Amino acid sequence: MGAVGVLIVAALLWFLFSPDPVRVELARVTQGPMQVTINNQGQVRVHDKYNVAAPVAAELQRIELHDGDPVRKGQTVAVLKPLPMDMRQRQEAVARLEAARAMAREAGLRVRRADTELQFAISERARIERLIKDNFVSPQAADKARTAESTARAEWNAAKSREQAALADARAAEAALSAADLPGAGTKRQVQLVSPVDGYVLRVHERSERTVSAGTPLVTIGDPTQYEIVVDVLSTDAVKIAPGNIMLLEGWGGGKTLQAKVRLVEPVAFTKVSALGVEEQRVNVLADPIDPLGPLGDGYRIEARIVIWSADQVTKVAGSSLFRVGDAWHVFVVENGHAREREVKVGQRNQDEAQILSGLTPGDTVVRYPSNQISNGTRIEASNPAGNR
Repeated sequence: MGAVGVLIVAALLWFLFSPDPVRVELARVTQGPMQVTINNQGQVRVHDKYNVAAPVAAELQRIELHDGDPVRKGQTVAVLKPLPMDMRQRQEAVARLEAARAMAREAGLRVRRADTELQFAISERARIERLIKDNFVSPQAADKARTAESTARAEWNAAKSREQAALADARAAEAALSAADLPGAGTKRQVQLVSPVDGYVLRVHERSERTVSAGTPLVTIGDPTQYEIVVDVLSTDAVKIAPGNIMLLEGWGGGKTLQAKVRLVEPVAFTKVSALGVEEQRVNVLADPIDPLGPLGDGYRIEARIVIWSADQVTKVAGSSLFRVGDAWHVFVVENGHAREREVKVGQRNQDEAQILSGLTPGDTVVRYPSNQISNGTRIEASNPAGNR
């Protein structure tokens, strides 16, 4: 009986003086799909815009077109009556014409280059498909080849559009120069500026009749059925993005997530001042929509998530449960009401979750937001008994 009494007294003392368990939030180790994304705001814009501008100083006739009106290639969109030129102005007009012709020649060369790259991409895709059929390469290679072909085709279309715009600018500059009068010449001739492509009027910059200077934008034309998504990201993030990556479009006002595919990561960065006044080097990422954009139009804002890594089945845990010990990652695993510190090996991480390569198994329970009150062996009590967040 004496021994039993001692045990009872010891148990009573332990109950009275032992520290209370620390209340913690728990999370379950799960298995499932995971993505790593680069997130930022972006906007929808028309793939190719064409600005019809006054090639020389002139009297602009009233423009009867309105925003949203359809136009055909070659349709007159503005009429000018060039003002008389002195010798200096004529030399400037000649220089603009020569520059426009040079741009047209450059655009033609870019079309030929884009055509060569497209033909190579087509032949490469066909070659890869033959190799897959003979089991020489994996089927994943076909996806890369098709993406390369799609990118090359988009670049060819863009190059053709730029060539059409450059040729239209050259014709307008030539017509304006030939119609301009020297001082003392007779009646002024009219110059008709035409649409370089089939499309819609996106904006009429100058509607009323007035005198305009050379280079004044008059009408912007584009095809609102051909959109692209542009998102600027930090240059340190841009190096992780590649053509073919999926871009998820959210926060645009609709109830579903839309998909786009990255077409180009621009090779040149630019400086942008953040809301905190910090200068950042940013890079534009361009993507082509996969899903129909519905009511979205030119300049509409979207929230973009660019997927740079994904997997269907990974062991993952809430990122808030991880903490550093030296160069290693550790967690507190719940065992019989106590926290047990354990080292884990972490793979990919996103804002919410971390991939676990070793150290944990699905179904384990870990402590989220571990504080300094917790150490190896600390008694804990769950504030969220389910522990499934």
